[in-house]
Amino acid sequence: MTSYEADRDDPLTDFHRHEMTFDGVSRAVHVTGAGPAVIVLPEMPGISPDVARFARWVRDAGFTVYMPSLFGTDGAYPTAASGTAVMKRACVSQEFRVFAGGGTSPVVDWLRALARRAHDACGGPGAGVVGMCFTGNFALTMTLEPSVIAPVVNHPSLPLDDPAGLELSPADAEAIKERFERDDLTALGYRFDNDRWCTARRFAAYSALLGERFDGRVVSGTAANTTPPPFFKDIVGTPHSVVTAHLVDEEGHPTLHARDEIITFLLSRLAADE
Repeated sequence: MTSYEADRDDPLTDFHRHEMTFDGVSRAVHVTGAGPAVIVLPEMPGISPDVARFARWVRDAGFTVYMPSLFGTDGAYPTAASGTAVMKRACVSQEFRVFAGGGTSPVVDWLRALARRAHDACGGPGAGVVGMCFTGNFALTMTLEPSVIAPVVNHPSLPLDDPAGLELSPADAEAIKERFERDDLTALGYRFDNDRWCTARRFAAYSALLGERFDGRVVSGTAANTTPPPFFKDIVGTPHSVVTAHLVDEEGHPTLHARDEIITFLLSRLAADE
């Protein structure tokens, strides 16, 4: 475990950086660990020190972590100015369906290919995915790749203009529902109770789609870290990132308990068959 300093850039020196290409598109992917594959997706505005810290916790639990670079500067401390610039670029990118009616984000096709490659390399019964914020719902849509069997949907924020919306095309929504029933899958989700970006209406929409196969858990916003990085304090402006920027690393704390529940969920589904 490397030392953690929340207020400066993370050099990511304990990750191996690979360029991976699928369907003619290349992206950097930071890989570390051993064991079944877990894809840790960055939240807006990128692979921050807090996202990397969470990825290390997953690695140390016995997994190979694949952390793709989707936006922002890898390892950068999220300032208000830099984070706002990244978010504006993502909102107009053709890879993301940020607003209601856009359907499933095209970048998910690339991520499904990454999950397939990671599972082939690491073995085990399947792969896990942890999505956060902008990428929160990607953990669900990636289950249309058969190797993905452990999706974690953290504080999904898309679509930005519809708090009760799901960032899914109707066809994908129906296919996901069928896959969950057919293969007995469950999605684990987390949000703060007073999060303005991921409201109770969003979780209700997941429950309407998946029924009891969506295990949505809610943490009191009073437990959120009150001194997150500037992007989260000044731009996000609400308790949001349960296991990253708003996590409090203290024994017995509700956000640390959420982290432990996620790791337990991944272990229960990805542990190698005896």
